[in-house]
Amino acid sequence: MKKIIESLNREINQIESEIDDILIKAEKGIKITKSYLESLKESTEAENFKSKTSEIEFFKNTKPQLYCKLIYYVNLFNIESKRPRSSNKSQIKYFNKNIDKLQIYFNDNLEFYHYYRTGATFLDEQYFLRGKADIRLYPETFHFFTDSQFSTSHDSSVATILAYDMLIVHLKKEIDKLTNSNNMETNINAFQNQSKLFWTGNKIDLIELIYALDSTGVINSGTADIKEVASMCEQVFNIDLGNYYHTFIEIRSRKINNTKFIDKLKESLINRMVESDE
Repeated sequence: MKKIIESLNREINQIESEIDDILIKAEKGIKITKSYLESLKESTEAENFKSKTSEIEFFKNTKPQLYCKLIYYVNLFNIESKRPRSSNKSQIKYFNKNIDKLQIYFNDNLEFYHYYRTGATFLDEQYFLRGKADIRLYPETFHFFTDSQFSTSHDSSVATILAYDMLIVHLKKEIDKLTNSNNMETNINAFQNQSKLFWTGNKIDLIELIYALDSTGVINSGTADIKEVASMCEQVFNIDLGNYYHTFIEIRSRKINNTKFIDKLKESLINRMVESDE
């Protein structure tokens, strides 16, 4: 099952980096994820779970990692295919309206949303074991009634949360592009090829640092756009950060420590201070 997920992620990363047309990208994403979900289903049917823990892990974490991408690409296609072809202002209004719709889902499912986001486990057997469906728990999907061997009452709820996270990131990125389309490139290009500094750490660490700086409001008194900060870091450190919005979602979803690099910075600085005092 792990190989299936790794293979899917490789193909998804490939279409994300090589295809610019969003609708074509979404169509290919739908086709790919459907195929991998079918493979995952066949693999699940052929393999019995060894314990409740392994079954919960599959339906709480493994399956949603694939299913969320299908939900994401289907919604992405629907949203982008209806995108206004008029002024930037109209497009921004359209995207903000869709962000509001996605947020409504979180609000309508607030109890489960908090349960999942806080890493709670006390209802896992009810939510993520097959055959435990309880209509009184208000699941937002009924797949578990028609496909009881490959669904639980809330595995698709997790997938939807993850998918809507990615959609909101995409929509905000498009809003950023429209908002800054007239003035960003000129400002950034002034620094082209001037820096002799190179970021030699992990790309994800720099993205974590960028979001930390943006969150504290220490640049331009908090008025700087995340795109401006990221673009400047790309120029200064001669690095392409790629889809840093999507990477930030990965940072947020870390199970153990989602401020790993920031904590490392603090530890390194403290050690340097201690060594200086010796």
